[in-house]
Amino acid sequence: MTEREFAEIIDSTKGAVLSAIQTHLADRFYHAIDDVAQETYIRAYRSLVKKKFREESLISTWLYSIAKNESLRMNKKLSREEMKFQKSVERMKTAAAHEVEEHRYDIELLREAIGKLPEKYRSVLELVSRGLTEKQIAEKLEIKMGTVKSRSSRGREMLEKLLKGGEKQWEINSRK
Repeated sequence: MTEREFAEIIDSTKGAVLSAIQTHLADRFYHAIDDVAQETYIRAYRSLVKKKFREESLISTWLYSIAKNESLRMNKKLSREEMKFQKSVERMKTAAAHEVEEHRYDIELLREAIGKLPEKYRSVLELVSRGLTEKQIAEKLEIKMGTVKSRSSRGREMLEKLLKGGEKQWEINSRK
């Protein structure tokens, strides 16, 4: 089979092939029309080269059947892909909701732990958590920037011990 002969077959049968695709390809998958048509003609070409077309029907009828089968195959393939995508979206939504809940829980634990700190450390860390700079905190609390830095650092250490369950140890150390 020459390229010219196959081009003539395509020209004479494209109406039947497109009709089969339009009839059997789901509307939501119309973006795949070109893929189905291409696959139809690739399969037909391979069969023609291997002399599998028995000429018991018109070539247009034979190509209509191939296009129909390719359309149905594409429907299944794209439906599976849709299902995978939907499942993936659902998993991501579930994971995101779980993460938000965990984050809420972590923030609540952090606030609770900050609330257990002595006032001088708690006030600095609360302002840090609101996004204030060391300079702004120093001005607001009317203390030196060096004091803000040391209270912030010491407060974080205490907070870390509290969050790791070392509250008893911290109480002993903070009394010194």
